[in-house]
Amino acid sequence: MDRPTNHTIAEALAKVTARIHQAAQAAGRKCETVRLIAVSKTQPAEAVTQAYASGQRDFGENYVQEALEKQAALVGLADIQWHFIGPIQSNKTRPIAENFTWIHSIDREKVAQRLNDQRPLNLPPLQVCLQVNIDDESTKSGVSLEDLPALAKAVSQMPRLQLRGLMAIPAASNSQEQQLMAFAKLRHALGELQAQGYKVDTLSMGMSGDLEAAIAEGSTMVRVGTDIFGPRIKP
Repeated sequence: MDRPTNHTIAEALAKVTARIHQAAQAAGRKCETVRLIAVSKTQPAEAVTQAYASGQRDFGENYVQEALEKQAALVGLADIQWHFIGPIQSNKTRPIAENFTWIHSIDREKVAQRLNDQRPLNLPPLQVCLQVNIDDESTKSGVSLEDLPALAKAVSQMPRLQLRGLMAIPAASNSQEQQLMAFAKLRHALGELQAQGYKVDTLSMGMSGDLEAAIAEGSTMVRVGTDIFGPRIKP
């Protein structure tokens, strides 16, 4: 397929932003309470540059080596916020700790401890979300709702990590009712953490196909790739 042009990426970003604004307004929320993470995994560095030129600053990556190469190519774009949103392998924690601002996918204490220990002291604490396996799918990463309180407690005590909230990727569904129910579970889990005294404020949920339902249930970060960059480019 042809690589997306600056013009088409700009148009796509404008359409996604309009969807976010409409969904926020429908939910009685301010538009600025929802942050767009452009998921740039498998996309070339020039596609990120094109999105950047259109005003996008938050980008999500799933694969460590690909992300590091992209970051090196785009080092001049100093105000980019890089979000790691994929599964975290224990042997890849150091480059993640050293090169990202946000991590959305912490699902076990061992990985959190490694990220904490490997975060450079000259950088601010990592902003982190705990990934919850909201539908108990065996093929997906994420802590169970049952084990979430223990993980939240452990992470909150790590000085180089700042616990910000929760992330989930619910089971795919074309039913808005099913989407709303899944996102409501994560919203409720965040509320329980807040009731226990945790200063958490982030719900990373919603993608191209379900961002309206996610925003209706309180999402503060939506992760959109295909609707901005087009189909993923196979490695």
